[in-house]
Amino acid sequence: MIHRIFFVFALLIPFINSYSQYGVDNSTRPNVIVIMTDDQGYPELSIHGNPILKTPNLDRFAESSVRFGDFHAAPMCAPTRGQLMTGMDAAANGLVNVSSGRAFLKPELPTMGNIFMANGYRTGVFGKWHLGANYPYRPQDRGFEESVWFSSSHIGSVSDYWGNDYFDDTYWHNGTREKYNGYCTDVFFGEAKNFIENSIEDGKPFLAYIPTNTPHGPLIAKEEDIKALEELYDKSTFTKKSEKLKSSLVKYLAMIRNIDTNVGSLMNFLEEKGVKENTIVVFLTDNGSTQGTKYFNAGMRGMKTELWDGGHRIPCFINWPEGDFKNIGTEVSGLAQVQDILPTLVDLCDLKKPTPIPFDGMSLAPVLRGEEQISEDRMLIINYSRMPNFINYPAPHGQTIVKKEGAAVLWKGWRLLECRELYNLETDPLQENNVFDQNLEVVKEMETQLDIWWDRVKEDVNEPQKIIIGAENENPSFLTACDWLDVFIDQQPQISRGERKNSYWCLDVAQEGDYEIELRRWPKETDSPIAGLCTMIDRNGNIGGTALPIVSASIYIGGMELRSISEKTPYGFEGLTKEVTPDDKAITFEVHLKPGPIYLHTFFKIKGQGTIGAYYAYVKRK
Repeated sequence: MIHRIFFVFALLIPFINSYSQYGVDNSTRPNVIVIMTDDQGYPELSIHGNPILKTPNLDRFAESSVRFGDFHAAPMCAPTRGQLMTGMDAAANGLVNVSSGRAFLKPELPTMGNIFMANGYRTGVFGKWHLGANYPYRPQDRGFEESVWFSSSHIGSVSDYWGNDYFDDTYWHNGTREKYNGYCTDVFFGEAKNFIENSIEDGKPFLAYIPTNTPHGPLIAKEEDIKALEELYDKSTFTKKSEKLKSSLVKYLAMIRNIDTNVGSLMNFLEEKGVKENTIVVFLTDNGSTQGTKYFNAGMRGMKTELWDGGHRIPCFINWPEGDFKNIGTEVSGLAQVQDILPTLVDLCDLKKPTPIPFDGMSLAPVLRGEEQISEDRMLIINYSRMPNFINYPAPHGQTIVKKEGAAVLWKGWRLLECRELYNLETDPLQENNVFDQNLEVVKEMETQLDIWWDRVKEDVNEPQKIIIGAENENPSFLTACDWLDVFIDQQPQISRGERKNSYWCLDVAQEGDYEIELRRWPKETDSPIAGLCTMIDRNGNIGGTALPIVSASIYIGGMELRSISEKTPYGFEGLTKEVTPDDKAITFEVHLKPGPIYLHTFFKIKGQGTIGAYYAYVKRK
């Protein structure tokens, strides 16, 4: 039985995908490619003055595109991606963090994939998704018919295939894990080209979304790119050189060199296939630089996760040879943001929206065509959920709670940060002089806009979205600690170390039935014992991990009365505990669940050392 309104909306998304094609002729519709790189900031392009890196292909692309000089994203990757896919602010679409149970896009919202598919486009995503790894949040649930992707924030995250290391990795392909040969970025661009070629052969316009994982850490680059960057580093004359900086910076910039090579190859491919002229290509990044403050920050202050401009000002280039764009090759002034991309593409492609969508972004199509300028009166608001770095267990008033006072408000050259700092970029581009007290009228205007915005989002901005279990769309469900509420575990080394953290999963039971809940410390592909070492060998021949003397496993399910399958009688906490032997790779509990929201808590007791959560759980409706 369908039990909640949001679940009804989640089921409507496939219905949106099956809409008739509105009776329009797609033969002249432009194709669309959106490329989003990961942790590459505004400074990491030679066209922006980078003193080391050379990006000839991206520079050439920028020179033939409309460039937005004051373009902004969220300071963290997943909120930016949610904004791109919905045209809505993170606080409105539900995806406010990179993990910690708050990295799910509200299932009732149509995405870029839904809208393009409903208009007769073939849709594909190739790379980093990061909008949810379970139903109803996966690419195939959100309007993408072809998908090659990995889950969560980076290759090597807790939910990623164990041991993926950028080379010859295993990714999700349309719901099944498959192994691919080659370097990650090369694979994603290669799969996108295959998708584009098939779309051309089928006579269908296409939307190809290519969100690379590079240059996000861990910093793993191809040897040819590393050698090229070592030479560029040694030849460069910037003043902050050091061997320690060289070690990390070369690998980081080498990953961007590889992106540049792939972008050049893609543009040549489009020309060879005869579709370059009628293809809209958007290039942007997901947040500020992670390395810029160490060597070159393009005249800005701040980095990823921070509210200064260096944390959220990003490059954005939009190219369409047949689009009759004006101001090509120059930077357009005025505040713009990642929420603007979807409404802009809807206008440029003349798409019909399957449902009314309250875009927070504006269409930049008139700006691209030279018909309008971005208004100086425009204000942008950036807000997001902070990382729970100091918390080992969920707290009701923890760091992940989005607060009005945590926002940045942008207006002309003014930057109001956290309702306590005001900077004027026209006289202070490095944001060093807080002029809050000297400009109270400016503060008042910006705070008024913030109040209006907050009143619109405050009711449900901190309501966690739920993973649906027991649905036909995904059974079993693979749950990982990166989706524990308000606690951060999202790196495989954290699992290997056995970090002493715990929280719970927010779930929604789709169908009443008997369920198996299988707890593991290591994911299934490692075939490793709960109390032992991970038995998978990495590319350097090492067996990873720290063995923990785990002696028992327990579950507790909040939100409903729990009964066993066999006795159909209430169980207390003690009744849901089992012994763990040295050979056990998993502990399985059998429970009977009814439809509705539940909260799954798990515990591994470590002999003499307290408890941790089960980092992995596999939930199956029998």
